[in-house]
Amino acid sequence: MRNSIMRVALAATALLPASLAAQTIAITGGKVYTVSGQTIDNGTVVIRDGKISAVGANVAIPDGAQRVDATGKWVTPGLVDAATLLGFSEIGAVGSTNDAAAAGKDHVAAAFTVWEGLNPTSVLLSPTREDGVTSVVVHPTDGLFAGQSAVVELVDGSVGDMVIRQSAAMVAYLNSAREIGAESRGEMLQRVREILDDARVYARRRADFERAETRPFAAGRLDLEALQPVLAGRLPLLVSVDKASDIQAALRIAKDYNIRMAIAGGAEAWLVASDLAAAKVPVLTGAMNNIPESFATLGTRQENAALLRNAGVTVALIGNAGGGDEATFNVRNIRYEAGNAVAYGMKWDDALRSITLAPAEIFGVADRIGSLQAGKDANVVVWSGDPFEFATRAEHVFVRGKEYHDVSRQDLLMERYKNLPPNYQAPVGAP
Repeated sequence: MRNSIMRVALAATALLPASLAAQTIAITGGKVYTVSGQTIDNGTVVIRDGKISAVGANVAIPDGAQRVDATGKWVTPGLVDAATLLGFSEIGAVGSTNDAAAAGKDHVAAAFTVWEGLNPTSVLLSPTREDGVTSVVVHPTDGLFAGQSAVVELVDGSVGDMVIRQSAAMVAYLNSAREIGAESRGEMLQRVREILDDARVYARRRADFERAETRPFAAGRLDLEALQPVLAGRLPLLVSVDKASDIQAALRIAKDYNIRMAIAGGAEAWLVASDLAAAKVPVLTGAMNNIPESFATLGTRQENAALLRNAGVTVALIGNAGGGDEATFNVRNIRYEAGNAVAYGMKWDDALRSITLAPAEIFGVADRIGSLQAGKDANVVVWSGDPFEFATRAEHVFVRGKEYHDVSRQDLLMERYKNLPPNYQAPVGAP
């Protein structure tokens, strides 16, 4: 009986993917871009039990390690997209599949924790991971104070398995006064200050509040409570804003309330790059578009990221922070944002950092992801060449040490149609 059980166990182990059966993996011979340190020619990355255990040129390979030959390949950390709706928006036109926004009270939902609505079985996860993106930052949408962001690793499992940092940022949208019920930018900024002032008062008078011995506040108890880490400087306030003058207004709020701030969007950020650098405020922006979408983005230009970085601003490249297919269907396009940024003047190393270590630092997870260092999560990608080139493929993708061989809907469609006979005609009504 015991021998039978052992045979079954061994047979089951044999059926496991190699990445699960072997706990130690050695990626050898590649050009290793550590991001946090020197680039290593003919380098080795050793993975053990889901973590990076060693990186270097002369690393001893443990006995029995599964080897991945990366000779002639490029090895980088898994990419990090710093602004997505991945796992929260399946079909934009179907409201029941969109879970990134909260109604709140008077456009204030600071207590909203977006990660609780994450869909771990989203069909959009596989094509994203397949192209080398191993972590994303997910943000709530809509509202003056829209809620709290989270950092997610693209592993199989539950929400608890995937979320590596809750409350990574508090998000505020200051691009449009009328969208949050104000008539002008001045009134919108006044509301921001009123809510922050009330959060300060609430912190001092919680007991009085519970006894109904305070004046009415501009936000509810849960929202005022959620703003306390922002006022204490523990949680960054991520402000979605594009216009140069609006960015300066946000910087004044950051200074007056002594809060940590980051800017998302920042179409005209290059115009105030020196102010952002002096305030040590990072910017999440893209490099694909040079056509203004509104009066707030008249100064948009594709050199934005390069100009900001050259001025000393920390930059994380993103696709579309406010929605659209680069926040959901095409999160993987983040590497093309980096390639475009290089084409418009950004240094290649800075571009790689902007989609790996920079977002990890901004959102407080640089101890786990963003670079190839011993002790960090084994999120590693082996590329056929320069990851910013269109023809380059992610040949091996590891997330927490597990290699994923995803089959996405795009792969299935390609297999279905690439070998059709020359005279094939699709049936009427067929997809």
